[in-house]
Amino acid sequence: MRKLTLCLFSLLTIASLALGACGPAGGSASSSGPEAGASDPGALSGTISVSGAFALYPMMTVWAEEFSRLHPGVQFDVQGGGAGKGMTDAIAGAVDIGMISRSIKPEEEAQGIFWVSVTKDAVFPIISEKNPVADGVMAKGITQEVFNKIYVTGEIVTWGQVIGDPSVTDEIHVFTRSDAAGAAEQWAKYSGGKAQEDLLGVGVNGEPPMVDTVMKDPLGIGYGNLNSIFDLSGGGLVPGILIPPIDINGNGQADADETYTVKEDAFGAVATGKYPSPPARFENLATKGKPTGLVLAFIQWILTDGQQYLEAAGYVPLTAEQQAESLAKLK
Repeated sequence: MRKLTLCLFSLLTIASLALGACGPAGGSASSSGPEAGASDPGALSGTISVSGAFALYPMMTVWAEEFSRLHPGVQFDVQGGGAGKGMTDAIAGAVDIGMISRSIKPEEEAQGIFWVSVTKDAVFPIISEKNPVADGVMAKGITQEVFNKIYVTGEIVTWGQVIGDPSVTDEIHVFTRSDAAGAAEQWAKYSGGKAQEDLLGVGVNGEPPMVDTVMKDPLGIGYGNLNSIFDLSGGGLVPGILIPPIDINGNGQADADETYTVKEDAFGAVATGKYPSPPARFENLATKGKPTGLVLAFIQWILTDGQQYLEAAGYVPLTAEQQAESLAKLK
C-alpha cells in the first residue's frame, strides 16, 4: 500500500501554524538495487525525509505525491521549518534532503553539503491593501534606496517619507523573519545588507504568519515568496495584500511592467530576468554528500519529468541549460 506522509500546509488559508506538529525528520532512503530503478521503476522503495525552506515546501509536497504515485513503494516525510532548519538537518544527517531557498555557503560545502538548483523563485515586498497611502505607493513605487533606508539604515520611518508627503506621519511597521530564512537573506541582499541579521523590524516566525501579519496591519511592510502571496487557483494576489512596485528604473513612478497584480505578470518578470536578482533566486536541494540510490533517482526525476509541475504551483522551471547543469553535477 502506498504511504505518503506529508505535513498539512495551506498557503491559501495562511492560517496553519502547525508545522511543528509534524513528526521529526528521519527515515532512510533505500532501494532494492544499486541503480535505484534506473531500468526498473518497480524496484524503487524506501523512505525519503525532507525539511527546510517554506518557499519550496509546497512544491516538494507536489513532487513527493507525484513520485509516490509513480513508485508506490516510496514514502515521504516532508517538513517545513525554514532554510536554516533544512541546512542544519542536512548537515547533521537528520534528513535525506534539505530545501534551501538561498545560495549555499562555502562553510556549508566544507561540511560535506552537496547541492543542485531545481527551480527559480523570487521574494516580493508586501503591504496591506488597507495602507492609508496605498494609492500613492502603488502610483510611485518604492526604489531600492528607499527599501535600504527602511530595512537596513532605519532612516525612513514614516509612510510620508516613502511617498514624499511630509504631512503624512503614520509610522511604518517593519516586519522581517525571525526564523533563518532564504527569503530574508535575499531581501537583505537586495536592500543593501549582506545577511538576514542586517534587516531591521519585528521578527515573524515563518512565511504564512508573515503574510498574515502584514495583511492585518495597515501600516505594515514585509516580504514574501511568489507562491505564497498569489492565489494560485485564481491567479490574483492573496486577498488583503498588495505588492508595492519596485521602481527599478528610478523614474519616480510605477511603470506597467513594474506592477504585479496577477501571478502571470510576476512569473514572467522572474522568468525573463526583468525582476531583479536578488530578490529573485534559485531554489536548491542539499544533501550530505552526493546523493545515491533512491534520493538520487528522486532528484533526477525532479530535474526532468518533475519540472512539468512547477508553473501550476507558482514556480519558474529551469531552462534547458540550467537543467543540464544540475543533472551534470549529479553524475
